[in-house]
Amino acid sequence: MIIDLPDTTTSQVSKKLVTIREEGGAVALGRVLTLVIATAIGAEEEAIEAANEASREHPMRIIVVSTNGAGEQNRLDAEIRVGGDAGASEVIVLRAHGDTARDQQGLVTGLLLPDAPVVTWWPGECPDQRACDTPLGRIAQRRITDSGAADDPVGMLRRLADHYEPGDTDFAWTRLTLWRAQLAAALDQPPYEPITSAEVSGAPDSPSTLLLAAWLRRQLQVPVTVDVADGNPTSGIHRVVLHRATGAVRLERVQPAVAQLSQAGQPTHELSLPRRGLRECLAEELRRLDPDDVYGDVLRSGLDAGV
Repeated sequence: MIIDLPDTTTSQVSKKLVTIREEGGAVALGRVLTLVIATAIGAEEEAIEAANEASREHPMRIIVVSTNGAGEQNRLDAEIRVGGDAGASEVIVLRAHGDTARDQQGLVTGLLLPDAPVVTWWPGECPDQRACDTPLGRIAQRRITDSGAADDPVGMLRRLADHYEPGDTDFAWTRLTLWRAQLAAALDQPPYEPITSAEVSGAPDSPSTLLLAAWLRRQLQVPVTVDVADGNPTSGIHRVVLHRATGAVRLERVQPAVAQLSQAGQPTHELSLPRRGLRECLAEELRRLDPDDVYGDVLRSGLDAGV
């Protein structure tokens, strides 16, 4: 069910939520957090769909703050989505036009769940200093960005490193979980020899490639080479090669959802390594609301080390 509230106020939206709960019980209690999604008007639906899917694992209130450029008439249009249109959550869409969009914190404050953590997610471009300079960043325990969705992904990743604050995270890092797990599992097997150097190959616009190289450098304390011109036209990470005395460990994505793991003296294995979508990334990040210290160390020290 979608309830339209054109030319409204946040106070009227809050009263409507209470009415819906009292009349039908659709807006239920028991939410574990509030997810605030900051995006542009017209770009909300993909993020809402991902959040609805993630809400089946993390029941929450979803508040979407959509804004447009200056010059528009000052107005707030809202939607409340419950039931089948909201997954296991409730969705409040606030489309702020003109100067109404300037006070984003004021728009959401009265709609936040009481005594529940707040997570802010920028699905596209985001401000550089989310914790210090943005209203929606200040109210959040966790701040999620996606440098892979930016116009300049690598440039945005380096800006995130310059302005990192505990509680920040990025989907470019979340997409590495399966790669990191497979590489760690491979090194847990014989012959247990130290790694002497590593190579990471990926697309030129893949911030995940840089983060994976930074993580390997931090964990293994060895030189790591990054190749973003390996001739492979696909996006994302292409392969990782870990060199050691008896031969290399090579993990290479050969299909969109399949990778091959090869090691000297052992048969080649095919592994499931699917590309992770927004839903999987968001659900993983919502499982923890404390700062991701490993990400912070990798982002700051790994990139500074020359990756």
